[in-house]
Formats: sequence, structure tokens, C-alpha cells
Amino acid sequence: MPVDLLIALTVFACVMAFTPGPNNIMLAASGVNFGFMPTVPHMLGVTIGFDVLLIACAAGLGLIFSAVPQMHLVLKVGGALYMLWLAWKVATAHFVGDEGRGGARPFTFMQAAAFQWINPKAVIAALSTISIYVRPGEFTRDFPIMLAILTLCTVGSVTTWTGFGVALRRLLRNPVYARVFNVSMALLLVASIVPMVS
Repeated sequence: MPVDLLIALTVFACVMAFTPGPNNIMLAASGVNFGFMPTVPHMLGVTIGFDVLLIACAAGLGLIFSAVPQMHLVLKVGGALYMLWLAWKVATAHFVGDEGRGGARPFTFMQAAAFQWINPKAVIAALSTISIYVRPGEFTRDFPIMLAILTLCTVGSVTTWTGFGVALRRLLRNPVYARVFNVSMALLLVASIVPMVS
């Protein structure tokens, strides 16, 4: 892969991974409400789930979206409805605190991995990256590099956003502050739906 294309791919991957979106907002909220270690399965689910989605798109899922444009509408509506439900769950989550009390639970590995398939940002990122950065006739060379870069950026992103949430835990020991944070994260999650469905 030429150096200029590699640099462009890396910048694109970092922007897609680190900017606020459904995954990052939910990871920050999980870091606040549950801590770092309980959020690790969620982090792994996002990372591996996105990799599997990327491989599936490279293997031909993108052709299905091209052949059946209605799939975009299904993805947008289904993803938006699910994210609204997630926003409600985030807004009404109870801060667990150091005692480990509370009825809410962090996302499991499978829940986070499955979410990638209805997360419009993840699907659009996967399809866009493949169509822009994999050169015709160079799939076997370009795709492994692209997969490695996207994986590294995703690992950095999920770690950073979860760490950001964990860093806020001490500031949010007051239940009122914790509730304000959760509602704010829920509103950001709802706001992240708008550009994806427009």
C-alpha cells in the first residue's frame, strides 16, 4: 500500500474510531456506571464485532446493500429504534459505585458484538473504508493492512472512552450528578442517530 494511501487510511480510521458515536457514548457511560474491568467484555465485543462486520462487508455484504437499496432503510430504522431503547437504558441506569450494588449490568461481549450489525455508524464506516481504501486488484495486500489499522484504532478508542468514563466515577459519586451524566449521555446517543438517518 502506498505511503500516502496508508496515511489517509490511518487518519480516516482514527477519526471514525475516536469521534463520538453510539459505541463510544455507551462505553463512557459503562465506565462511569460499572468501572473498567466490568466493561472489558463490552470493549472486546465492539472491537471483534466490528472486525467481523468488516470482514463480512469485504466478503460481499456490500454487494447486497448495493443490490437491495431498501436494506439501508431497514438498517437505519432498526438501528435508530434500538439506539433509542439503549438511550432509555443509559438514562435510567443506576450508578453501581464501589460497593457493586445495583440492578443494571454492563453489555456482554455478544450484545456489543451483535450491536455492530445494526449500528449505522459501524456499517457505514466498514463499507466506506473498503470502497475507498482497497485498491482494485490489490485486495489481498490492502485488506489485511486496513483490518490491522482499524483494529488498532478501535482498541485505542474503546480504551480511551471507557477510561474517560472511569475517570469521571469519582466526580459522579453524588447520585444527582450521576443522573445528570447518564441523561446527558442518553441525549448524545439520541443526537448521534440524527446524521445517520438523515
